[in-house]
Amino acid sequence: MSHLKLTYFDIQGGRAEPIRLALHLGGVAFEDFRFPFADFAEVRKTTPFSQVPTLMVDDVQITQCDAILRYAGKLANLYPTDPFQALLCDEVMYVAEEANVKLGPTFRLTGDAQKEARLALVNGSMSVYLAWLQTQLVAHGGEFFADNRLTVADLKVFVDVRALNSGWLDHVPTDLVEKVAPLVHQHVQRIANHPAVQAYYAKFPAK
Repeated sequence: MSHLKLTYFDIQGGRAEPIRLALHLGGVAFEDFRFPFADFAEVRKTTPFSQVPTLMVDDVQITQCDAILRYAGKLANLYPTDPFQALLCDEVMYVAEEANVKLGPTFRLTGDAQKEARLALVNGSMSVYLAWLQTQLVAHGGEFFADNRLTVADLKVFVDVRALNSGWLDHVPTDLVEKVAPLVHQHVQRIANHPAVQAYYAKFPAK
């Protein structure tokens, strides 16, 4: 078995969190290297695109969060083997990542500029993405996004919606998901109640 080292900020959330969850749920051993924001300037010098997460597989460094998540899903048996179900899984992951990309620039804003930008997302693309996720969830049985079982697509949505619901994001209403996509809200609650997910967060209390 290869030695895995996942590098990301010391937070409970963000782009590495679905990867951490997948490996934990699958019982896959890995080095969970977490660093404070103050160390990012140095850490980014060691990465291809000055960004994290990265995954070391033995002595090979891998970048791009969804590529890493898909690999983790395969190791953990949380990624479909059927090509069409894998396509459905990927579709959801990419839509969730596209939403993250739109949200990202708002972290560099402050005050009224940040408020205006985030409210524009809340009233625009963020609600569109959430409504689409609900449609996909219903279309594929109402419980999971692909393969009629828990996959990394569910974990990716879980982490992102958990952040939207948390109050961590200024100017994003904590009831947005419940109002726009109540079935997605229920989906996230089901995953939060999964025994292995609860065990993970008991081990790593929210920061």
